[in-house]
Amino acid sequence: MVIKDGFLVINKDKGCTSHDCVNQIRKLLNTKKVGHTGTLDPEVTGTLPIAIGSATRFIQYLPQDKTYIGQIKLGIRTSTDDIHGKIINEKDWPKITYEQLDQYLNYFRGIIKQIPPKVSSVHVNGERAYKKSFNNENFELEPREVKVEELNLIKWDQMNGIIEIKIKCSGGTYIRSIARDLGTVLNSEGCLLLLKRISACGFHEKNSIKISELKRDKNNPKNLIIPTISALEHISTLVLSHEEEIKFWQSGRAIKVDINYFHESKAFDFTKPIKVIDKRKTLLGIGFLNREESNINPKLVLNAK
Repeated sequence: MVIKDGFLVINKDKGCTSHDCVNQIRKLLNTKKVGHTGTLDPEVTGTLPIAIGSATRFIQYLPQDKTYIGQIKLGIRTSTDDIHGKIINEKDWPKITYEQLDQYLNYFRGIIKQIPPKVSSVHVNGERAYKKSFNNENFELEPREVKVEELNLIKWDQMNGIIEIKIKCSGGTYIRSIARDLGTVLNSEGCLLLLKRISACGFHEKNSIKISELKRDKNNPKNLIIPTISALEHISTLVLSHEEEIKFWQSGRAIKVDINYFHESKAFDFTKPIKVIDKRKTLLGIGFLNREESNINPKLVLNAK
């Protein structure tokens, strides 16, 4: 079976790490060049895009927003900010209406600052925070700015103190931190009860497959791999029509362009990465526009010569 480069969208099971998924795909496809687009905690289920072959080089150019459906349990604070950690405090939650709770969620909509959980993959002096936490080291994490584009209250279970939400946010957002901080805002405690990622980096749960299903039908993967170019539809495109231009590009040389054309094209964003293709819509790489010199400068070149 010949495996093409691209993205395979895995529906991750609970208890499996992102690294475990990568290793299983490596073995299944018999290829070493495999990577994921961002860690999904072991207890979190759902969408985990896996890059295969040269697609691993394009991960940084994918959309970075993610969407989750989750449940927050009020009244409990834990060492990990989710229900699986050691309980460190318990406190009654307030009696409030659905509408009042929705107003409190305004604290977490838009651009916010949050402190990541101590059991997280954030680096602290060159070491992962979760390792320092497991070693019982004392350390503090700095607040980080993240963007919550959408935060919808789906259900409020007053009796059991359980909040169900749907959230679309930027990469690097910790839903566990939102659970913890919402508890504080409500003069209670909070931790994450359940979490499922339904989309990530432009890929969606509806197009995902479980690794167990792939193992049952080994011809499946090659039919399910999404071409890299399809994952880059959100960024502007430059078509190289002449063979000489393509040779220049493959040797890493800048390509002269008509800046006026880009100004006239409303869909073109010259401040961001540009995908470069040929007339057959073959992906050649990623470049950036140098407006002063009227050039596209290569940043990532496939099939370099």
